[in-house]
Amino acid sequence: MNALLPSLATVLAYLIGSLSFAVIVSRAFGLSDPRTYGSGNPGATNVLRSGSKKAAAVTLLLDALKGFVPVVLVKYAGPQFGLEEGTLALVAIAAFLGHLFPVFFQFKGGKGVATALGVLLGISGWLGLLVLLTWLAVAVISRYSSLSALIASIAAPVYYVLLDGSLWSAEKPLLAAIIAMSALLLWRHAQNIGRLLKGQESKIGSKKDKAAAAKGKAAKH
Repeated sequence: MNALLPSLATVLAYLIGSLSFAVIVSRAFGLSDPRTYGSGNPGATNVLRSGSKKAAAVTLLLDALKGFVPVVLVKYAGPQFGLEEGTLALVAIAAFLGHLFPVFFQFKGGKGVATALGVLLGISGWLGLLVLLTWLAVAVISRYSSLSALIASIAAPVYYVLLDGSLWSAEKPLLAAIIAMSALLLWRHAQNIGRLLKGQESKIGSKKDKAAAAKGKAAKH
């Protein structure tokens, strides 16, 4: 039975990650499906374009928790069942992949920023905090949500190595999982990168975002 536990933990983490809370919360709040307006991305940023800050905040929290909870459970309860660093790394990436490719929503998920943050907080509170502060700093300075996510993604594996003292002392399975998440986040933001390079990316609170919010409200009615 113990030989099956790593696989079971990984599958459960993926299923938890597959809960698309942007869609679920929007339905609960009576809002339009976030896949039908704005960027079409089922994530907290696009839910915010609906005009409901409360729904966006709930989505952000739940998306982070679905990355945080599986990792923390395996990190602290796993060792007594023989689940080591390798399983922790698999659970981390599985929860993240669940958000990107949710089995319950035709494998069409969000970009994974909040879920990745939850995973990183589960791995290390300091790591998650540093990544969050990086995101906030770039967002305040640039007002580009996508640029904040890109820089925070690149910084995550660097912070992990620095917190562990050196590349050689870092836990290799977890480092590999963090690098994989960073690479996937960059890939999911490919269109944003293109718009940033062309100077066409909308800023936080821009007229374009407000127009998307108005469209989302109109679609609701």
